[in-house]
Amino acid sequence: MKILIIDDEKSIRLALKDIFDDEGYEVELAEDGSTGLEKGISGKFDVIFCDIKMPGMDGIEVLSKMVAEGVESPIVMISGHGDIDTAVKCIKAGAYDFVQKPLDLNRVLITVKNATDHKDVVKENKTLRKKIASTSFVQEIVGNSKAILQIKEMIDRVAPTDARVLVTGSNGTGKELVARWLHEKSNRASMPFIEVNCAAIPSELIESELFGHEKGSFTSAIKQHKGKFEQADGGTLFLDEVGDMSLSAQAKVLRVLQEHKLTRVGSDKDINVNVRVIAATNKNIPEEIEKGNFREDLYHRLSVIVIRVPALSERKEDIPLLTQYFLDQIAQESGMGRRAINKDALEELKKHSWTGNIRELRNVVERLMILGGNPITKADVMAFASPMFR
Repeated sequence: MKILIIDDEKSIRLALKDIFDDEGYEVELAEDGSTGLEKGISGKFDVIFCDIKMPGMDGIEVLSKMVAEGVESPIVMISGHGDIDTAVKCIKAGAYDFVQKPLDLNRVLITVKNATDHKDVVKENKTLRKKIASTSFVQEIVGNSKAILQIKEMIDRVAPTDARVLVTGSNGTGKELVARWLHEKSNRASMPFIEVNCAAIPSELIESELFGHEKGSFTSAIKQHKGKFEQADGGTLFLDEVGDMSLSAQAKVLRVLQEHKLTRVGSDKDINVNVRVIAATNKNIPEEIEKGNFREDLYHRLSVIVIRVPALSERKEDIPLLTQYFLDQIAQESGMGRRAINKDALEELKKHSWTGNIRELRNVVERLMILGGNPITKADVMAFASPMFR
């Protein structure tokens, strides 16, 4: 456990340090408010003790600035007898608790334990909120480049219709996000959004996954199973990496799109479905058609509307906005303190090739938050932008 003590009185600093040293805690000291503020913002402490009355920057100013900077460590104010009213005001302003001089050993240790328990509860709550948010809300499409503005406009125009959409683009560009917004802004938004990664399912199982199967239809079919088309009934089915689907599965998907009905594996009964299909691929489908890997009639069924998501290298003007978005998002999700980034660091990020697109940028931002300074500098980017470093 790591504790920061901010107090201009040397005797108080050393008294607290002796208490915490005996408990095996790691302790850092600051003899004035400005030093304490700098350490509190840049370091990760389990608890921060801060005196209220100090020359120069007093404890109230230190507290308010730490709260404004998003410091998540519990802050315990050290108050003299005449500072009780002020200490109470500090708690209302964001302090966790206060201890009164002269310091009592048991009171101090109980305060530390309660503060760390409180911090753990807050962290758990944030994790739960993150999980709830990830299942309830769709991330925004970040960017002001011409290409992104055109995609947003296309989504607004196409989403309210039932037109099938083919989303194309390289890996990591955000094709799934486009599909989710097409569903979110459609009349089917209250119904299921079901995703199938066609590249991740073995060819011998793709038909069962899409159309379902009856009990006993094959060796491992121990019970009846509804396929993704049935699960998405009334809503949207997202066929991700549709270019990797087997030809036999393509034929059955074509039938569903034409007749709005399917047959489970091992059954001869037709089941009617009402599903909007959005597909995505990183492959050049016309080339796959020429190679005999993809049915041309299915391609025409899927591509009523085609939305191409550009590579990040084609929209580098969006990198500063995306970087700031990921800085805020990762700080909120991970519990890390907020990080600033210098303009020359952003310019350095623009020089990167970004073969992994948005996914790669997010990974780099997270790496910079962990390994870089605050603010993140050009030197940090040059040192850590590559996974292997330089």
